[in-house]
Amino acid sequence: MNRLSISDKLALDKFEVDEGVPHININNDLCKTCVSKNCLRVCPAGLYSEQDSGIIVEWAGCLECGTCRAVCSQGALDWKYPRGGFGIIYRQG
Repeated sequence: MNRLSISDKLALDKFEVDEGVPHININNDLCKTCVSKNCLRVCPAGLYSEQDSGIIVEWAGCLECGTCRAVCSQGALDWKYPRGGFGIIYRQG
């Protein structure tokens, strides 16, 4: 039996993207005061990156686990679940 890699498993999921209505917003003024930048390391989908001295998130691929919200010590994330009918649809497991 072949084991699927994490990338292969994520590729099985379906995302219903609510275009123009992000469910994660970042206050980069608060991010600038953060030394640890835990969000860059803990997101299981690797959606956070640092660009132009700010943090950006590719929210359309969010797994909705809330890990980023839990580790943000600055309270810089406005995180909520997507509106009904949008977000991730798990297809395996």
